[in-house]
Amino acid sequence: MGAARFLPRKVWRQWRRADELRAGPHAAATEAAARRFLLLGLLPLWVVPGLTDWWMHRRTGIERTSGTKESVVHALMMTEVGVPVLMGLLARVNPLVLTTMGAAAVAHGATALYDVSLATGEREIRPVEQHIHSFLEVLPLTALAFTACLHPDQVRSTLRGGPHPQDWRLLPKERPLPAAYLAGLAGVIGLGVVVPYAEELRRCLRARPGV
Repeated sequence: MGAARFLPRKVWRQWRRADELRAGPHAAATEAAARRFLLLGLLPLWVVPGLTDWWMHRRTGIERTSGTKESVVHALMMTEVGVPVLMGLLARVNPLVLTTMGAAAVAHGATALYDVSLATGEREIRPVEQHIHSFLEVLPLTALAFTACLHPDQVRSTLRGGPHPQDWRLLPKERPLPAAYLAGLAGVIGLGVVVPYAEELRRCLRARPGV
């Protein structure tokens, strides 16, 4: 309403309609393509920069420099990413899930900033590693954006404060994702993220003085 005071009423009404911005006749195909990109592209390929970053940590001898404290921060960032991803895969997307995703993305960004400040001066951070960090920092926001585009009704409900009781409950998906897909994704994440970073933490713990 406040914007209407500064705009002619006719312009304001035309802007509110914005027919050209509404979903067109190919909206269903666009939605399907976005869903495939999110599930079959973005989530599995997330492993690639994560695994590359692990290799950079190993190459610069994290166990002999910043050690366990930085490796624990890496585990924290994986948790900040893993929890909302798990919710998005298994639970119905509603204001609770969207809010969790948004809060986790902000927390992940703040933790990433702390991670770099912690490592700076302790070990060599090469330009390529900084570039990898750029990918890792933007991916949670990208996943959130795609999820929001796929569920505009839930975005509107979130902006209204979630007026319905089910908006703030963790509910199973009405149409669960195929078990084969979930198992395959879990295998990719396990082998490409969990195992390497567990190895990193183990290596750091074993290299501590007096251990």
